[in-house]
Amino acid sequence: MSDRKLTILGIVAVFMVIWAVVQSRVSNRPKVETDGPAYLIWGLDPADIDSIVLKTSEETVTLKRQQGAFVVVNKDNYPAKTSEINNLITKILEIQTLQFVTDNVSNHEDLGVTEEKAATVVKFIKTDSSLLTGVIAGKAKEVGQGTYVRLASNDKVYVVPSLPWLGGTAMSYVEQELISVKREDIVSVTVSTAGGEYTLKTTDDGKGVILENIPAGKKFKTNDGDSVFTALTSLRCDDVKKKSGELTFDGGFVCRLKDSTVYTLKIAQKDDKTYVTCEAEFTDKTPVTIGLKAEPEEELKKKEAKLLAQENAIVFTRKHQGWVYEIAEWKAKNLIKELSDLIEDEEKTEENNEAEDPNTIKPDETDTPKIEEPNAVEDELQAVQY
Repeated sequence: MSDRKLTILGIVAVFMVIWAVVQSRVSNRPKVETDGPAYLIWGLDPADIDSIVLKTSEETVTLKRQQGAFVVVNKDNYPAKTSEINNLITKILEIQTLQFVTDNVSNHEDLGVTEEKAATVVKFIKTDSSLLTGVIAGKAKEVGQGTYVRLASNDKVYVVPSLPWLGGTAMSYVEQELISVKREDIVSVTVSTAGGEYTLKTTDDGKGVILENIPAGKKFKTNDGDSVFTALTSLRCDDVKKKSGELTFDGGFVCRLKDSTVYTLKIAQKDDKTYVTCEAEFTDKTPVTIGLKAEPEEELKKKEAKLLAQENAIVFTRKHQGWVYEIAEWKAKNLIKELSDLIEDEEKTEENNEAEDPNTIKPDETDTPKIEEPNAVEDELQAVQY
């Protein structure tokens, strides 16, 4: 074989080696194909979902269907907020892919779409504990916008141009607002603490607050009293758990409304935290009767409002029965404020201060020279001449 042929064969061999190395490297890199926008999940029926597992860097949240509604397993199976469940499912179904990236499992870790490395994992589970579907969201795209995602049941990885926020803690799925009343509807508030009991009432015009039975020599601190009076205009909880015997509820907060609804909180404190139980009662026990004959519309509205208030009190008590709520410190202080924090000494006038101060030095009237009137002096002179 001639030298020329040997040289050509050598060049070809070298080229083939280089080509093999390049192909090997390319095969291990993510493949990018532009497929156009498409929904990541198709045909999910929410009725098929028995439980939802949401894993983030903060915690793993489990939501379980019980008697037709979801509960938060992390919080002793407390009822989940239906709107948040619906919101999560809607956001998952609205995820659209832009590009196919790879189906090579060896690339999953680099893209952050393994369950261990993922930023967010959402799984929908069937009643038999098998996987219905799910989404695993990984890293953000290195160049340009987008996030790597894949189905929990599939190895294919896609770029999602706009991934909705899927995070949250267990408390994100709990209705944290316990009570919300209007200030103008409050008639009185009674607070019971270790230091005693006191009652705040609204003024006749409904704009101010007064303290009943103010001690002699004291005056009411209006601003502090108003904070206590309006504590239930927006009462939220930071945590919730099943009621147990580990807490002693020796405090109380009772709020009475114009419509005869009475909210009662029992209060306990432990380890610098404040806990409450909640119940409501409708105190107007007068029966509501609907006559056969026509009644004025105004009267019917009053009866309707009364029946609604009765029902709300029953539903409220039923919902919160057996549960204990942790209240944030800044809000709890208005539920447990002592009477001594609402009153202060009256300001004394200057005259009273002088009268009551034993150290006040007063001039002695006997030491003051007496100045006689001019007419009296003239009369004495005339008497001497005679």
